[in-house]
Amino acid sequence: MKTTEIMTEEKQKKKLSKYSFKVPHVFALMFFIILIAVALTYIVPAGEFDRVEDPNTGRTLVVEGTYEKVAQNPVGIIDIPGLIITGIKEASDIILFLFVVGGSFRIITSTGAFDAGIRAVTSKLGNKDILIIPLLLLIFAICGATVGMTIEAVGLVPLLIAFARSMKYDAITGMAIVFMGCFCGFIAGLMNPFTVGVAQQIAGLPTFSGMWLRAIIMVVLIIVSSLYIIRYAKKVKADPTKSLVYDLEQKQRENTETINTPSKLQVKHYLIILTFMAGIGLLIWGVITKHWYLEQMAALFLAMGIIAGIFAGFSSTRIAEEFVEGAKSVTLGALIVGIAMAITVALKEGQIIDSLINGMAGIIMILPDFLKVISIYLFQGVINFFISSGSGQASVTMPIMVPLGELVGITRQTTVLSFHLGDGFTNLIYPTGSTLMAYLATAGIGYDKWVRFIWPLVAILLVIGAVFVVFAHIIQY
Repeated sequence: MKTTEIMTEEKQKKKLSKYSFKVPHVFALMFFIILIAVALTYIVPAGEFDRVEDPNTGRTLVVEGTYEKVAQNPVGIIDIPGLIITGIKEASDIILFLFVVGGSFRIITSTGAFDAGIRAVTSKLGNKDILIIPLLLLIFAICGATVGMTIEAVGLVPLLIAFARSMKYDAITGMAIVFMGCFCGFIAGLMNPFTVGVAQQIAGLPTFSGMWLRAIIMVVLIIVSSLYIIRYAKKVKADPTKSLVYDLEQKQRENTETINTPSKLQVKHYLIILTFMAGIGLLIWGVITKHWYLEQMAALFLAMGIIAGIFAGFSSTRIAEEFVEGAKSVTLGALIVGIAMAITVALKEGQIIDSLINGMAGIIMILPDFLKVISIYLFQGVINFFISSGSGQASVTMPIMVPLGELVGITRQTTVLSFHLGDGFTNLIYPTGSTLMAYLATAGIGYDKWVRFIWPLVAILLVIGAVFVVFAHIIQY
């Protein structure tokens, strides 16, 4: 009887599997989006704005009211392989950074120092371990709000994932703590030089003025994100099969079971942890005072990995082997970063980005006044798919949006707010965002799994952003 029931269940599963939707491979998904971008170069008229260089900052700005059509320059299907190679080339600095971080952290984690240190910390937290999530989000949010830290924190993802796993959570929880923490600060833009700083400068506002409202927004974002992540983390801890990356967690457990890691901290572990902490301190100093970016940060992480391997007593061969294994683990994600960049390359070569911006601005102008402020906010979210750089988007859209807003009674400060909120929330989910793809590559999480996790939170945050934008318009912020 039992055998018959089992056979029946297997038949039902096979029957259901025929009708179930299978998420395509992320490379296939990216290729499909590239095809859409290429198709748009045939549909959307080509055009461009005049651009001038700001003598004070050297930044290239769009001249409002100068849009004109140019000869159509559609991208051919046969050009797609070239677009992908160009995208990978343009993202080469990020790809190199990912390989170095992946390799270096493999060396550090293979020493067992993090495992021993995390066990020591979690044993002291007891049943209060869940409180560490909002605390860490606050710390990362401060970094994102002040120095605009986002991509710079990708090196911390493996550490936070290890920490999350030690508390019986999963990789998504660990990545979300770093990613959402940084972006809560970055989006609110308290003193973010890359979005608020640039936008206010273009709008002719005092730098970082209107900070009080952005501070309130940052607090709200941290609270909402913390509650969302905690809810998911508790669900995974209660039932590991509820994890969106359950297969990844199972594979991780199988790999770690074969490694005999000491449970107590040893002298070499203290030296490795001190090396890591000193490296992070040097990273913060370099980013703030010396304006380090990917090249300098990659060199720092490489040095940290080698020093950690030496303190662990690894041979030069072992250090090299661990580095190669770590670099191999991020290959898929690193390539996705480059392929995603090909989408923007297609739109640029087809000369339709300015046309899309001009068309959306025209639509906003014919809407009722009470909808214009929301439209500007949503407009920035749409444009962010095509221009993922915050400062780049500000340079292109703000010269158009500021005068457009003033025509209908929207203050410059509110227009700036609409820009950095509209730009920010979509960074959490758009595949064209190189920062998101870099985090996913480092964490080993599929884009489809991340979308399933994050889309409800993005929807909630978009509504919160709209409420703040309307509030700002009502009080003439």
